[in-house]
This record gives sequence, C-alpha cells and structure tokens, in this order.
Amino acid sequence: MSLTQGKHNITEIEGVRCSVVETGIQRDRADFLKELLTFNGYEVKMEAEKAKDGNLLNSFIIGVTDIIFNPVIVVYEKKLFRKDGKIVSPAYWNQWPDQTELPYWQVQR
Repeated sequence: MSLTQGKHNITEIEGVRCSVVETGIQRDRADFLKELLTFNGYEVKMEAEKAKDGNLLNSFIIGVTDIIFNPVIVVYEKKLFRKDGKIVSPAYWNQWPDQTELPYWQVQR
C-alpha cells in the first residue's frame, strides 16, 4: 500500500497475520522498509509473492505483526523516525530524492 491509498489490508505472511505495508515491491524497497520499520520497533514479516499457479514472482509483500498499523496514518502523524533522529516524511518513505535545498520554483518531479 502506498501513501496514496488509505485502505487497511490484513493478510497472512510467514504463517502470521500481518497488517500489509506494501505489496508488489522489489527487493531493495522491501529491505529499505524492513530496516526502517524494525528500527521503529515493529516486527516485520516479508515474503516473495506467488502467482496463481504457485510459482514465486520477483516481487515481495511486506507487513508488520501490529494489526492496527496503517502506514498512511503513521507517516502523516509523524510517528516514525529515521536513524539520524529526524522524522520520516512522505518523501523519505517513498524514497524520492531529497530536494529540500532547492527553492520551491526549481523543484521538478
């Protein structure tokens, strides 16, 4: 789930019911989120997604064992912290390049 969707999903990951953080993500994104959420005290579960025929896909699903966890709420309520002590912003969560030093009229997306 990205920060643009507020839907709260629960699924079983590694045999444990989890609140889904994101699905269909690549390994590097999954590792980034796992490290961030583990640093903030959440127990993180991650596994490769499976196709309908049972074959493993090249994407991952990541979740936390806290059933009431919702990434949209946690990020926008500023309850997550980075390792350097700063609050996790939506840009940091989405891994957008840091453009805070540029004047607003020069920032392009």
